[in-house]
Parts: sequence; structure tokens; C-alpha cells
Amino acid sequence: VLKLFKLLHRTRQEVFKNDTKALAAARQKINEEFKNNRDEKSEEKINELLKIASDVEVILRTSVIQAVHTDSDKIVLVPRKDLLQDNTPYLDKPTKK
Repeated sequence: VLKLFKLLHRTRQEVFKNDTKALAAARQKINEEFKNNRDEKSEEKINELLKIASDVEVILRTSVIQAVHTDSDKIVLVPRKDLLQDNTPYLDKPTKK
């Protein structure tokens, strides 16, 4: 549980780097969720909560991207290495080998 708690906070710091509002909101939500379920005794429920937390960490790491307003009508995306993936181009008719 503690390992996952720390992993979520490290992921939060990486995903929301230089965004103090998002960092604070994510910190509060992570701490609140773990605190609300601190007294849970059921092993089944604990495993379910751990699975949810693990899924949240994966989604944060692989799906959330930062955007920065540069002008009133422009936004610059700030991708992380975790988000950059090789892309296979779409072909209407696959080539035969």
C-alpha cells in the first residue's frame, strides 16, 4: 500500500511538473482517498482499492498531457517521454509481402 502511495505521488510530480494548482489538487485527492480507506480490513476490498489506484497511476502516466497557454489563442502541448510512442501509419490497402 505504501509503495503504491509513493508511486502515485512520484507520478503526480512528473505529470503535473511546474503546475502548482494541479500538483496541489492531485496531492490532496491522493491523500484523501488513502486516508478515507485507511481503516479498511477486508482483504478483498483492499485488493480492489489497490487495483484502482494502480490503474489511476497508469492512466496518469500514459494519458495526461500538459498544455501551456502562450497567447490568448494558442496552446503549446508539453509531452513527456511516456506519452511519445511509435505510430504506425494508416493504410487503406495493406501492401502484400
